[in-house]
Amino acid sequence: MLSLSEVLVRSADLAGGFAALLLLALASTLPLAFVLGTGRLARSCAALALSLACVLSLVPFGGLTVGGVVAQLVCVYVLGRAGATRLGGLLVLPYVVIALGSHEELTRIVAVLVATLASAAAATGIAHHVRSTAQAHSATEQAFADTLLEHAARGERARIARELHDVVAHHISMIAVQAETARLTTPGLPTEGATRLLAIGDTARTALTEMRRLLGVLREDADTGIQRRPQPGLAQLMDLVDESRDAAGSRTRLIVSGPITPLDPGIEVTAYRIVQEALTNARRHAPGAAVDVELRYGDQDLALRVRDNGPGSTADLPALSGHGLLGMRERAATVGGTLRTGPAPGGGFVVEARLPVKPEDEAVALP
Repeated sequence: MLSLSEVLVRSADLAGGFAALLLLALASTLPLAFVLGTGRLARSCAALALSLACVLSLVPFGGLTVGGVVAQLVCVYVLGRAGATRLGGLLVLPYVVIALGSHEELTRIVAVLVATLASAAAATGIAHHVRSTAQAHSATEQAFADTLLEHAARGERARIARELHDVVAHHISMIAVQAETARLTTPGLPTEGATRLLAIGDTARTALTEMRRLLGVLREDADTGIQRRPQPGLAQLMDLVDESRDAAGSRTRLIVSGPITPLDPGIEVTAYRIVQEALTNARRHAPGAAVDVELRYGDQDLALRVRDNGPGSTADLPALSGHGLLGMRERAATVGGTLRTGPAPGGGFVVEARLPVKPEDEAVALP
C-alpha cells in the first residue's frame, strides 16, 4: 500500500507508463511475503524477483519507492540471517554497479544509499546467523559432554557394584557360614559363646540384606535403559525344570508335597538358585540321567532334594566340590539353612537342603 500510494503521488514526476510503475511497485514489495516464509527455494526465488523489480524501478524508470527500498533491506537481512550469504551479497551487487555507471545524479545517489543500507542489513543478518549457530553448537557440545559424564558415572557405579558383589558380599557370606559352622561343630561350646556366634551370623545376614539393597540402587543407576526381570522364586521352578528337561533330553520331574504357602522372597530365590545349580551339575556330570526335584513344605522349614540316577561314584566328588557346591552351601547358610551333598543310596548323586521358614528368620539371597 505504501508503494502504491507513493506511485500515485509521484506519477507526474516519474518517467514511464503509469501501469508499468504500478506493476513494478507491487513486484518490489509483494514477494517479501515469500521471502519471510520457511521454504528455502521459495525464499530464494522471491528474493531474486523482488530485487529485479527494485532494480528495474530504479533504472530506467527512476521510480524506486520507499516501500521497495524497505522491502529490499528486509530481504537481504532475512537471507543473511538464514545463512544464504552469497545470495544476499549478490543482491547488493547491482546497486554498486548502478552507482558506478549511472549518469543520473539522483539515480546514483539512491543506488549508493540502497547499496550501503543493504550491505549493513546483510551484515547484521549474517552476524545474527553466526551467533545463533555458535549458540547451537555450544549447546550441542555441552549436551555431548554431559552425556559422556553421565556414562562415566554409570560405569563407575557399575564397577563399584561388581566390587561389592565379587569381594565384599563373598566375605560377609563367609562370615555367616563360619559363624554357623563354629556354633554347630564346636564341642562343649558355652551357651554364651553360642549366642554370640548366632548374633554374628544374624549380623552378617542383615549386612547382606542392606548390601543387596545398595547393589540394587547402584545397578539401577548403572543399567538405565536395560530391561530387567524380577528375581526368580518357587513360582518359576516348573519353568526351570522344563528348561532342564529340554536342554538335557532326559526325564526331569518336580515333586511337591505339603501345603504350599508364600515364603520370604530371600528363601524363595535361594531355593530356586540351589535347584538351578543342582540341575546344572547333574547335566554336566551325569548327562542323560533322570533327575527328581523334590520340594516339601513344612511348618518349620522348606526341604529341597535334587537326585539323579547317574554314576554318582565317590571318584566324582572332587570334580563336584568346586564353586558350584560351595556357592550352594553359602546360599543356604546365608538364610540360616543347611546343605548336604554326596552319593545317593542305591546310586546317583543327591543335593539336600533345609531352609528355615519362620517369620523371625531374616532371609537374604546372594545377588
